[in-house]
Amino acid sequence: MKEPALVVLAAGLGSRYGGNKQVDGVGPNGEILMEYGIYDAIAAGFHKIVLLIKPDILDLVKRLCGNRLEKAAAPDGKPVEVVYAFQDYSSVPAFYTIPPQRTKPFGTVHALLCTKDVIDEPFVVINADDYYGPQAYRAAYQMLSKLAPQGEGMMVIYKLENTLSPRGTVTRGICRVKDGTLAGVTETYKIKRCDDGIIRDMIHENEGIVLDPKAGVSMNFWGFMPSVFPEMERYFHTFLQGLSPTDIRSECLLPVMVDQLISEGKLSVKVLETDSRWFGITYQSDKPQAREELAALHAAGVYPDRL
Repeated sequence: MKEPALVVLAAGLGSRYGGNKQVDGVGPNGEILMEYGIYDAIAAGFHKIVLLIKPDILDLVKRLCGNRLEKAAAPDGKPVEVVYAFQDYSSVPAFYTIPPQRTKPFGTVHALLCTKDVIDEPFVVINADDYYGPQAYRAAYQMLSKLAPQGEGMMVIYKLENTLSPRGTVTRGICRVKDGTLAGVTETYKIKRCDDGIIRDMIHENEGIVLDPKAGVSMNFWGFMPSVFPEMERYFHTFLQGLSPTDIRSECLLPVMVDQLISEGKLSVKVLETDSRWFGITYQSDKPQAREELAALHAAGVYPDRL
């Protein structure tokens, strides 16, 4: 098996955040959040990093971390390969006419498809604006070597209680797992830890539905074999064919695609559970917590003074 790659999805517009959140420094020395995922992946054994970005931030990403990564070596002394891929409308199939008012990208399925020409090995895909923890990358690296060449994938799931925000409600995909494989994902909205410490889904009724704090949730940490790309392309084309000419906001999302492929019997997804804490940056108000969490991790010795 070829050595696996890490794909970092960093092409989102960050509209709710108010800027390019993927390149906003939050570490003690101005590190951007995706540097921690890259650091953890290299430490786990990954030698190839694919950065999926918008074309207009290429120079910025190179200055912030890309140029340094291109000179880096993995713990075994081998060089780290850095590859850039771009999410733009040039990769949308010719049969689809893009509405002139559309400014949003087409979502994570399209983003990943934009990397298919630079990936011919097993790979893990993560969000640039999420922190997953070193354990997740170590477990994923080991699991990728055990996947069948066709029809198998993997995911890392987190305990619900380790993914909540103190600043409001969150949406999480609560996973159904059977015999170590993913049976399905249920999108659950407006989840919060209430004043009494109980986690509730507040969308259905005033008092909320109590949720298990240990329930496994998807945080978009997936692993696939390159054989997934034809199915992914088929799914994306079907998605585009179903859009109305005036739809300028719908996105084609990885969790939804995975759920459908599972239901069609075309994909089996092995599940890895982790006790790690997840956190991310969606809004400007998320930055202080991310800075505190990262500073604590550096202080605890999880990371060196400088990555």
